[in-house]
Amino acid sequence: MSKIHPSAFVDPAANLASDVEVGPGAIIEAGAVIGEGCRIQAHAVITGHVRMGARNTVGYGAILGADPQDYDFKPGTKSHVEIGDDNIIREYVTIHRGTKEGTVTRVGDKNFLMVGVHLGHNSSVGNRVIIANNCLLAGYVEVQDGAVLGGGSVFHQFLRVGKLCMVRGGERFPKDIPPFVSAYGTSMVAGINAVGLKRAGFNSETRLEIKRAFRLIYHSGRNISQALEESKKETWGTEAQYFLDFISSAKKRGVCAAKPVRGTGGSTDDEE
Repeated sequence: MSKIHPSAFVDPAANLASDVEVGPGAIIEAGAVIGEGCRIQAHAVITGHVRMGARNTVGYGAILGADPQDYDFKPGTKSHVEIGDDNIIREYVTIHRGTKEGTVTRVGDKNFLMVGVHLGHNSSVGNRVIIANNCLLAGYVEVQDGAVLGGGSVFHQFLRVGKLCMVRGGERFPKDIPPFVSAYGTSMVAGINAVGLKRAGFNSETRLEIKRAFRLIYHSGRNISQALEESKKETWGTEAQYFLDFISSAKKRGVCAAKPVRGTGGSTDDEE
């Protein structure tokens, strides 16, 4: 049966699985749905706009499902936060619900959101994402599977963070970050995230092809439109084509640039 601390407030109209643990001073509002095996630690707040899967941990003082920080938001709007399974959501994380009627802020499965992370309204986090302390994601930010965001980084509204990229801590990003890269500075990429791709099980042939696509886009002397047109002259593997398609679809925010390299070396994508 549920283990609910006597000082917690759980509205009778909240829907909790039978084994959910709720710590001292936590608040769970009417309409919230919390799946089996979840642990809600002390003083966390889960509003009635949250739907949560199984085996999630919600840390001390986290606030999930609060109203968005949007001047156009209407308080009576019906919107939600949807959270999958096996996520670790640490202390003081804030996740705001969607800003338009029927919209969702979404967190997938097996993610690790560290202390003080903020997910703005209508943002989405895929699966197996690591977001380190005090990262701030504005509204409508999309973080794809396997990305790692370094602590204290900030991300402009509507941008995309590609899968399996590595973002250095303490940076700011107003432009899309392509998949499979290492990113730093103000919307800059240093090269391919070779270590991350190895850990994800990408074989050497796939890594080399992604690297070749990266060099075509960033180090061929062409602008991005010219490089994309050049890429159509050959057939690419699934992952390299995904990289190229992501670049091609970066319309709203544009895409990160790369620091020029001298000679044939000097870029982190040369590491294997």
